[in-house]
Amino acid sequence: MSDSTLPADPGTWVRGITIRQPWATCVLAGKNIENRPVPWPWRGWVLIHAGKAKPAPALLRDPLVATAIRGRDLHTGAVIGIARLTDCHQDPAGPPPCSPWAQADAWHLVLSDVHELPLPIPAVRGQLGAWKPTQDLVDQVRLQLPQLAPESAS
Repeated sequence: MSDSTLPADPGTWVRGITIRQPWATCVLAGKNIENRPVPWPWRGWVLIHAGKAKPAPALLRDPLVATAIRGRDLHTGAVIGIARLTDCHQDPAGPPPCSPWAQADAWHLVLSDVHELPLPIPAVRGQLGAWKPTQDLVDQVRLQLPQLAPESAS
């Protein structure tokens, strides 16, 4: 899709999600579930914004996390990638969780089609719920991922 056919308001086709470290980097490395306390109605592209707080050292020693982040920088206060949010659900009691990343009693945002930005984009904005990115921020992301468009990122 060319720039001239993109919706004028990026908030119509993309949102931002702030994820604390090391979880944000884990998403780039294959973490397909993001745990949240409430369900999300949004489906579509989400900018992955790494929160500003530094991770607790104990988190970095968790075997699942340590394997995912090995050799990666843990950027904070920046957009580090984009993913497609395809589902939001809770696991039923009893069966194994849908992913090793899934927490019991949490809503699971299912992420796919993840693209890591070659260069993190500093962005102060962040909040737990979905937020609408500015046009400038979306333009900066698209400079690094020019194939990104509302229907496709292939």
